[in-house]
Amino acid sequence: MIKNNMQQEVLLKNSFYNLRNIYLTVAISVGYLLLSVLLVGFKTDQLVLIFIFNTLFFISKGTRQFILGFSIFIVYWVLFDYMKAFPNYLFNTVHIEDLYDLEKNTFGINYHGLILTPNEYWKINSTAFLDVLTGFFYLMWVPVPLAFATYLFFKNKEQFVWFSLTFVWVNLLGFVLYYAFPAAPPWYVQEHGFEFIAKTAGNTAGLARFDHYFNITLFHGIYSKGSNVFAAMPSLHSSYPVIVVYYGLKNRLGKINIFFAAVMLGIWFSAVYTSHHYTLDVLAGLSCAFLGIISFNYLIRNTRLKQLVANMISAIGN
Repeated sequence: MIKNNMQQEVLLKNSFYNLRNIYLTVAISVGYLLLSVLLVGFKTDQLVLIFIFNTLFFISKGTRQFILGFSIFIVYWVLFDYMKAFPNYLFNTVHIEDLYDLEKNTFGINYHGLILTPNEYWKINSTAFLDVLTGFFYLMWVPVPLAFATYLFFKNKEQFVWFSLTFVWVNLLGFVLYYAFPAAPPWYVQEHGFEFIAKTAGNTAGLARFDHYFNITLFHGIYSKGSNVFAAMPSLHSSYPVIVVYYGLKNRLGKINIFFAAVMLGIWFSAVYTSHHYTLDVLAGLSCAFLGIISFNYLIRNTRLKQLVANMISAIGN
């Protein structure tokens, strides 16, 4: 009897569905759901995330490795979502008029005797072609990095981990700047002037023209879930394609890098054209990406991060 119990215990421990994994995933899922409800309230998105994670974790060895690898991006998504509970304007003064004036003085465009910011110029001179083009470019900021990450996951696990950690690291640097320097986006000035209004709802700004063109509410649905209106600088939308281009070049992907570069330039222009970011925000996003890439490379060479990466590669390897 004792022998049978011991054998059962060993089987459970070594089984793909061992009790330790079951207890751990249940604890993480319940803990995430309770914390989310406490901080940002209940949303069906949370249940969808829990379902996807648990399904992929237990369905097969390959899917488990996949979801463990992409947990890096899940951590980013959760942190971004939780920012709603801690608005950055509670910690520092929001920059509105000073940022607008700096943009106008630095990149102002003379239009019929008036000095306009690039956002104001393009709002007046928008076209249906550019509305559609910039809308498609702005939709790529999530699919392109995730598709590239998926390619690296199957092609080169080490580069996948490096890319994923760099992506999250750049985001963390951006989050720090969000709280150190709360900044209103251009559309806020266009809608509300220079007065600070707490709890201002997200706005589709120029992307509304894309929705109107196709008679849909795609961007309206996206921006109604925004974490913080006053987190315009740096433009992390502008950071992401830089990371993709860097790792695309590093992995010598050839002509696909031309596509990555085009997406990068398109997103930069779209950010300004749609009044979601100032040119200064875009430049801050580029600086954040460069700083993140350089500092990550330094850390992985000179700290214990190298061992952490090795462990992560082992966990998702064949």
